[in-house]
Amino acid sequence: MPSSPSVRFCPPVCTSVLLLLCLLVLQNAAGSADEQRLAVFTASASYSLPITNRDNHEYVALLEVLDPLGTVTAKADGPRWKLRFYNIDAEFTLGRDRAKIRGQEYPLSAPFLYEGNRGLIPVASLPTLLPRMLSTPVTLNDASHRLFVGNVGTRFTAELSSTNPARLVLNFSAPVNPTIATEPGRLRMVFRRDPVVSPASPNLKFGDPTIPSATFSESNGQAEIDINGTSSLIASFSNEGRTITISAVAQSVPAAISQAPQLPASEPSAPPILPGAPAPAPVPRHFFAVIDASHGGDDRGVALNNKLLEKDVTLALARQLRQELQNRGISALVLRDSDANLSSDQRAIFANTVHPVIYLAMHAASDGHGVRLYTAMLPASAENNGPFADWDTAQAQFLSASQSALEAIAGELRRRQIPVRNLFAPMRPLNNVTSAAVAVEIAPSGTNVSELASPAYQQSIASLLANGVAAIRDKMGAPR
Repeated sequence: MPSSPSVRFCPPVCTSVLLLLCLLVLQNAAGSADEQRLAVFTASASYSLPITNRDNHEYVALLEVLDPLGTVTAKADGPRWKLRFYNIDAEFTLGRDRAKIRGQEYPLSAPFLYEGNRGLIPVASLPTLLPRMLSTPVTLNDASHRLFVGNVGTRFTAELSSTNPARLVLNFSAPVNPTIATEPGRLRMVFRRDPVVSPASPNLKFGDPTIPSATFSESNGQAEIDINGTSSLIASFSNEGRTITISAVAQSVPAAISQAPQLPASEPSAPPILPGAPAPAPVPRHFFAVIDASHGGDDRGVALNNKLLEKDVTLALARQLRQELQNRGISALVLRDSDANLSSDQRAIFANTVHPVIYLAMHAASDGHGVRLYTAMLPASAENNGPFADWDTAQAQFLSASQSALEAIAGELRRRQIPVRNLFAPMRPLNNVTSAAVAVEIAPSGTNVSELASPAYQQSIASLLANGVAAIRDKMGAPR
């Protein structure tokens, strides 16, 4: 086996060169760590771009922002720089703080620059310009340099289990892949390519001696969740990367740095366990209701009119219903809280893992009036093997509870003169849910389909649905 080269065998000149090279490498590494970058999160891609500082203003190359999102071309014509994104034309003028898009002018927060064949626009102007070119809302977190194109934010909940010792369970609305670093009494999760957004309060207090608190922060294009503990902590992944469980480990296990697994698209892998860590166990959660906004991502659902998609209505309605339930003291979780792709099996798995008392799937339709309520239509039951229920008929033992919940909700709607129909259908994933499960399909009250997008109409329907759930809350019991 050849011997490894060593600096001590080099002549003095060679040693000096090596030392100089090492110094340059360290300087470059430090410089790249300090480089300011803009993180861009979209439904199709996540990427980051360098930020250029000029005259106390932050700039980014517009062509580089748009290139991952579609067909874009640009050319310089004297002081003018012309850009075409699909069939949308934009024009910028060197040194001018105005931009023209589709023939209409918009202000820039700083003058347009053209350097090295790159058109630079102020980062602060992206939320003004991009919606006109992409036809979707754009949100910029200026302090942390994070740009969200569309409703792509990944939200999360943090709940302490009742096990001894306690475990902190983080449930994310989409799969995440953070870099994780641990040290005594602290675990850091850094999200560089995941659009994780802040919870209602960035400072989370749990009142537990083992895991007392956690904090959420954002900076330089990335988000971070810091979890504090009184001993070393370890993270394990489950639910195809949507659930991270934090627990204490034996003191003999050294603090480690790990990378969350890249989960294959075909088959989910088992949660990783470090040596000496306790095996993962079912963690009790306490959501009374899981609300599932149907469709999402590439699955747009029904085109309710030429501007309104079912996936957007169901998401807005799910959020309204969550708020109405919480106003009545009923804990609720929105399963799809972003424009994410979720299969029917994934929705059922997530709902069954959380163990709610009731699962409510939101749908919308342009035909008919009022509300249609569905419970599952089950196929012929397959053989059950001990504690394992047949997947396609998992709803069987909960069907009576589902029908009771449907009647209570329907009764509340009828009392308020809302047309309602009670139906049953083989709707996925109702058949696979192991709790009371009802699908809710709302239609306009009249002939105006745009009413489905009205927050007032959504709130009125959500309020009645919440009243129906509240009416049988005591009969249905507590979360398992």
